Amino acid sequence: MRIGLLGTGPWAQMAYAPALSRHGELDFAGVWGRRTAAAKELADSYGVRAYDDVDALLADVDAVAVALPPAVQADLAVRAARAGCHLLLDKPLALTVREGRAVVEAVEEAGVASVVFFTARFQSETGAWITEQAAVDGWFTGRAQWLGSVFSGDGNPFADSPWRREKGALWDVGPHALSVLLPVLGDARRVTAAAHGPGDTVHLVLEHVSGASSTLALSLTAPPAAAGAAVELRGAAGVTLLPESADSAVSALTRAGDALLTASRTGRAHACDAAFGLRVTEILVAAEALLNDGA
Repeated sequence: MRIGLLGTGPWAQMAYAPALSRHGELDFAGVWGRRTAAAKELADSYGVRAYDDVDALLADVDAVAVALPPAVQADLAVRAARAGCHLLLDKPLALTVREGRAVVEAVEEAGVASVVFFTARFQSETGAWITEQAAVDGWFTGRAQWLGSVFSGDGNPFADSPWRREKGALWDVGPHALSVLLPVLGDARRVTAAAHGPGDTVHLVLEHVSGASSTLALSLTAPPAAAGAAVELRGAAGVTLLPESADSAVSALTRAGDALLTASRTGRAHACDAAFGLRVTEILVAAEALLNDGA
């Protein structure tokens, strides 16, 4: 499968380009970016073509990987799906329900496969744990802490990201926490509470269709010594913790590429498809509305 990369920023450089270039069944064909010089530099480093015209890239490939801000990603994902390209997307899928739904509709109408890269779902240890816990009945409550130091540490390459500055932890690490909790505890019936914490920190309480509840603490402004991710589940089976993963983002993205290939060949939607990405966006929009009402 020939695949192109849309995006030239730190995430494209650190994760997407290496993963695409090393994948045994994906033919990394080219790069397009909003900055022509950056696209040429990244493409040259991998010996692939730099495209000035995104439509020319879409016409030359079978799939695209998107490493762009979510508002930009949504529009280009629709465009790529309509061009018949399978989609390897990043989280969050979109920042509005309307944009997310447009992606889902374009995917369905074109009959293309889609996978949204939620890191924990594609790391071997954490992915296996999520699958195992989803098969267990009787979960009572879950607790997720996703605390980053993007805005409090030194030299973080994502600190200057305009969309992260505007939308904060809710939209950046919130999707990670939801991608772990939802397959285990079930869909969120509603966001029952949302409150601000220090910096961009937010605290959410969710009610799940299973009857379980969950709490989320999300931040990009945690002190570096306090940063990290933890998920705890409690229920009839006891207490279990999300294991740490030794997998890099590149390794996880390689598995996401495998998932896209499988979905494209079988026609069966992956659990982390665009429809799941839309559901995550819907929950985050509801949480944001509560936060804004209480501001």
